Amino acid sequence: MWFYEKRTEYPIRIKRPDPRMAMNILTQYGGPNGELAASLRYLSQRFSMPTKEAKAVLNDIGTEELAHLEMIGTMVHQLMDGVTPEELKKLHVDSLYAVHGKAVYPSDSNGVPFTAAYIESMQDPIANLNENLAAEEKARATYDYLLRLTDDPDVIDPLRFLREREVVHYQRFGEALRIVQEEMSRKKFY
Repeated sequence: MWFYEKRTEYPIRIKRPDPRMAMNILTQYGGPNGELAASLRYLSQRFSMPTKEAKAVLNDIGTEELAHLEMIGTMVHQLMDGVTPEELKKLHVDSLYAVHGKAVYPSDSNGVPFTAAYIESMQDPIANLNENLAAEEKARATYDYLLRLTDDPDVIDPLRFLREREVVHYQRFGEALRIVQEEMSRKKFY
């Protein structure tokens, strides 16, 4: 079912550790507007879509979000490379370190663990697609915020890529919403 290439969707080559930025970026790994929540939301909602096109959009974007999850995890890992427990203590993230070490763990930037409460899936495809439009805008906004927190070009570059993918996903969900609305507004003659 899968062909795995040992590279991320977009190259990530962070040279300078930055545990503060790693903790901020972690929110896109396991936070409410992050890639894990998006992937699970879309892959669950695809079953309620009334058209093949809409199902395909949710499947495509849901699996791409998994690739983005891998990118975020890689960024967090590289930003934490070589960071000492003493440095984490200075940043007041030593309690998270005490539980997980420097592992990439699905939580937000405050250490709140991922929960399925972040995802929504209803039988109503129009409600789901509107939810997804909002989710993509929240993810785009989060990437905007993250971009304002760093001046490292090695961090900025993949964050910009991920931000632009949110814009594309928003557009594709808009197209899927139009297709579904047209399908659902057709009168059924028996």
